[in-house]
Amino acid sequence: MKLKTLTLIAALACCTVYAQDIEVKDAWVRATVPGQKATGAFMKITAKDGARLLYVSSSAAGVTELHEMKLQGDVMSMRAVVDGLDIPAGKTVELKPGGYHVMLMDLKVTLDKDRTLPLTLVFKDLKGAERKVELKVPVAAQSSATGTTPHQH
Repeated sequence: MKLKTLTLIAALACCTVYAQDIEVKDAWVRATVPGQKATGAFMKITAKDGARLLYVSSSAAGVTELHEMKLQGDVMSMRAVVDGLDIPAGKTVELKPGGYHVMLMDLKVTLDKDRTLPLTLVFKDLKGAERKVELKVPVAAQSSATGTTPHQH
């Protein structure tokens, strides 16, 4: 009886992971040099049913914020995105240099090329439920990093 119950729980847990419907691809973090206290993280996010990226956190940074770079006239400006970032249903939103991105500030370590960095993305779906996507993101000198498979919780 206990084995059947455990099997049922495991099967339901497996289905829950697949029902998350949030995909994060091609995630990478820009490498830093000794003494550098900030860098950016970039990725492509798709939510089958739509969601809002509320915030991102990392144990390697004292402050982690969503930012947007925008050309206003002849001036490039960067500002924090305070209300989260919409991920429209079925559309891919790219966080990239020169656009939306994650700022990692007050870095606790130098981010050398070829190491990985933990990132936790927190989303809210259309029903108001929050979910986390935990990533191990490669550190790279540029966007040549390969895709990352998220662990969803």
